[in-house]
Amino acid sequence: GSICTTRVISGVGVPQLTAINDVVQIANQYKVGVVADGGIKQSGDIVKALASGAHCVMLGGLFAGTEETPGEVMEVYGQKVKSYVGMGSLIAMQRGSSDRYFQGGVQELSKLVPEGIEATVNYKGPLREVVYQLMGGLRSGLGYCGCANIKQLHDNAKFVVITNNGLNESHPHDVKNIKKAPNYYD
Repeated sequence: GSICTTRVISGVGVPQLTAINDVVQIANQYKVGVVADGGIKQSGDIVKALASGAHCVMLGGLFAGTEETPGEVMEVYGQKVKSYVGMGSLIAMQRGSSDRYFQGGVQELSKLVPEGIEATVNYKGPLREVVYQLMGGLRSGLGYCGCANIKQLHDNAKFVVITNNGLNESHPHDVKNIKKAPNYYD
């Protein structure tokens, strides 16, 4: 996810859609669902993860900064923010997540090898408002794909490869003084 450093620390990992596609091939043989974890920045990323075969998604980064998440709202350079702590961060490992990273029992702080960071994210307000926007984006994506549900999306999704220029074109561009939208995180 956005707070994770596993791929650069361990040298292991692949982009999210590749991971989903690889896992779905095996999971389908055993009739097991797939949870996509990481790479979700916008509601459109949820649609793409589901279209790739995932049955649901983890949304840690998107929910970080909501009213209901742990931590106080702080002000940094005039912007309201909240702390966001990855499970693989040093502080989380000190609090007990080190077993998850095969480092349980390590006593010396300098001997822990974190695979995540601590950071701040913009304060987003109540969770229900974030979820409402995510649901609207998912419904929109399903509609554009001509699908009424996730099963239809699994069966009918088509993907194309785009360039960096195509990605840039997908976002607002060539404008100034952009007013924030409740569902767009840059």
